[in-house]
Amino acid sequence: MTGPAAVRALRGPGGTQVESPDEARVRLPQLRLDELLEELQARLDAARGTRDRVHSLLEAVLSVGRELDLEQALRSIVEAAAVLVDAEYAALGVIGPDGRRLSAFHTVGVSEEQIARIGPYPEGHGILGELIHHPEPLRLAKISEHPSSYGFPAHHPPMNTFLGVPIRVRDQVFGNLYLTEKRGGAQFDEEDVSVTLTLAVAAGVAIDNARLYEESRLRERWLQVNAEITHRLMSGDARGEVLGLIAQRAGEITGSALAAVALPMTDTASLAVEIAVGMDAEAHRGLVLPMDRSLMGLAFSSAAPVTSADVSHDERVSPEPPRFGGLGPSVAVPIGTGDAGVRGVVLLARKAGRPVFTATETETLQAFAAQAAIAMELAERRQDAEEVAVLKDRDRIARDLHDLAIQRLFATGMTLQSAGRFIEHEEAAERVARAVDDLDETIKIIRSTIFGLRTREGAGEAGLRARAVRVVGEAAPVLGFAPSVRMEGLLDTDVPKEIADHVVAVLSESLTNIARHAGASRTDVVLATDGREVRLSVTDNGVGIPADGRRSGLRNLAERAEHLGGRLELGAAEGGGAALMWWVPLGKPKGA
Repeated sequence: MTGPAAVRALRGPGGTQVESPDEARVRLPQLRLDELLEELQARLDAARGTRDRVHSLLEAVLSVGRELDLEQALRSIVEAAAVLVDAEYAALGVIGPDGRRLSAFHTVGVSEEQIARIGPYPEGHGILGELIHHPEPLRLAKISEHPSSYGFPAHHPPMNTFLGVPIRVRDQVFGNLYLTEKRGGAQFDEEDVSVTLTLAVAAGVAIDNARLYEESRLRERWLQVNAEITHRLMSGDARGEVLGLIAQRAGEITGSALAAVALPMTDTASLAVEIAVGMDAEAHRGLVLPMDRSLMGLAFSSAAPVTSADVSHDERVSPEPPRFGGLGPSVAVPIGTGDAGVRGVVLLARKAGRPVFTATETETLQAFAAQAAIAMELAERRQDAEEVAVLKDRDRIARDLHDLAIQRLFATGMTLQSAGRFIEHEEAAERVARAVDDLDETIKIIRSTIFGLRTREGAGEAGLRARAVRVVGEAAPVLGFAPSVRMEGLLDTDVPKEIADHVVAVLSESLTNIARHAGASRTDVVLATDGREVRLSVTDNGVGIPADGRRSGLRNLAERAEHLGGRLELGAAEGGGAALMWWVPLGKPKGA
């Protein structure tokens, strides 16, 4: 059938055109081809996306691996993680030494103004703590629905989707990556987890490399400082200058706010802080510390490092006088070892909130202090050898003077004395007699000089420092508490023995008066000299000096000062109590 009849046959009821079976068979493969092409295009797009993501991951791994500075490496890891999973916010929390909380926090996506409004960085509670306690990948569609979630602080941006992944350095969990708010409102998927885990592995390697590089640089700096100290000591620099260098360099390398060096006092079980640099150094310099109520004393007596997470609230440290405000982590390391003898202690303290001293830092500092002790011992041995050489030379001079000069002078005197009997001229005989007397006097002077050459001045006598500490220690049982003691300057060298005797007497009398009349619970003693004068300050928080009280003891102290050309000043201490200032010049006393 052809023509109009055939066309009519292809129309259905109502005149609608009906597709023939042949046309239907042609059209069905065409529809399937379109579906296949669309599916192929989708697969190509997915493959292209995967390729781009793998390329981005490789770039991120290379970028992170290039960093040798630890802080910059951590920053690069956070930024790369945010880009790879298209997260609006990202953070990296470093787990502290205790393994229970975060010690550092690096963020991306939050401005400095927002951080300031939010407040302190999190320590690892809630969802963040979940990853610390269970270091496995964690993916959440809504943070608030997790049992460990307890909300966000004020001014914190809203967050719903979450992805957390631990970062392992070798076999230890270093920290965690936290990613929130995938852009476009999407959820984090398994591919995001895989990509982040891959980045975390590369991050662990990068962090380990940065740590090793940082440790090698620190070792190099310690070696340089050891060489500098050894050179200064062997060049004959003063011990005080070298101790100051030890404190300064140790503080710089460890990032400490305070560095101090204390040395043992002769004939007393105490330490004196010789050097202090940094934060509130004046509050530490010259302090006399007990062995049992200070980190430095504990480190000295045990010949081992002593650490504190918060020195300002450590029960092992005496609170008086207050000196650790604003400081936190600290470490006291002995200078020397138990076998060779501890020569002193170096104390380092960081500001509150800073990381505690790690075991690696403490070991490195201990090795540095041991090397410094060896250098100090070598310098002392060299100085002893030089002193022995000087003493031998003095003995030779004394022997020559005795065996040669004195004998010749004596013989000359005997000759003149014998010849004088034959001189008839009276004036000439008197001159010869005077010459014999002069020779005799010269012999006495030479004998005195010989005695001085063979005797060390002040041998066996305790210095002013030790005597003052002994007086304070003897007064402690009477007072009912241990006074705070600070000493400054070359007290044993610059203060003559006569003046030192007066200083000790004044200190003893002052403490006795406080014990008898003040009713105090705290006493501060400061003994200092600048080479021109010696100053003694004794303050307490007692009832003060009554206007109508007996002053015979104070009058004695004033007379001592006036006799030596100084004076006594009395006043009220800050916060209540009495303040005594006694000072005298280091010159010749009146009437001498």
